[in-house]
Amino acid sequence: MRVVTPVADILRSPNGPRDRQALYGEQLLALEEHEGHAFVQAERDGYVGYVDRRCLGPAVASTHWVSAAATHLYATPDFKTIEHMGLSFGARLAIVADHGRFRETAEGLFVPSAHLSNRGEKLNDPANTAALFLGTPYLWGGNSRAGIDCSGLVQAALTAAGFDCPADSDMQEKIGRAIPDAAPLARGDLLFWKGHVAMVFDHERLIHANAHHMAVVLEGINEATARIKAQGDGDVTARRRLW
Repeated sequence: MRVVTPVADILRSPNGPRDRQALYGEQLLALEEHEGHAFVQAERDGYVGYVDRRCLGPAVASTHWVSAAATHLYATPDFKTIEHMGLSFGARLAIVADHGRFRETAEGLFVPSAHLSNRGEKLNDPANTAALFLGTPYLWGGNSRAGIDCSGLVQAALTAAGFDCPADSDMQEKIGRAIPDAAPLARGDLLFWKGHVAMVFDHERLIHANAHHMAVVLEGINEATARIKAQGDGDVTARRRLW
């Protein structure tokens, strides 16, 4: 099965709290059904949970993905028409025809060609990819440009670069290799606190989705470290490098 809505909440139980989200076009393996929900496993990262059955449709193999921060689907290849649906970075599409400035999807809808990348194409600078989400509202369990949390931001950036990245920060803390305490940080490194992750943007700043600013922001590394400790969430627990 695949997601046919802009996002689909992956719930802890039918009608329960959201743990994560799946994006339009993502493939989900339905394991069972219960109270109008399918218990699914995400092809992307193996995450499991319950999804409202109304968010799901038949599986269609994707050929492209949305590599712009966001885009729209249209009923005709004309940007002046009313949009059919908004899609986030990372949404997946099955393209069947090229109409120049627009591509046609298997559903007969149209998406701007400039907003797409081929299925195997990568964005090799995760920090630059994360910056596409600057200003995005913080949303616990969110994975889209409409709302995202700390681990969702890291997963979006690393997945686009071709890394197999788990969904939650405690699992992300195990990827890559440890950076010695005395070693300088580099762009794309990951910093972890209890229940939080941020990505190094440059030698002075990090980028993260956080509940203090309720948004994705650039913040000074020293300032963020001091603020997080002052609010009672402790020191950095791990520093990881992926390459």
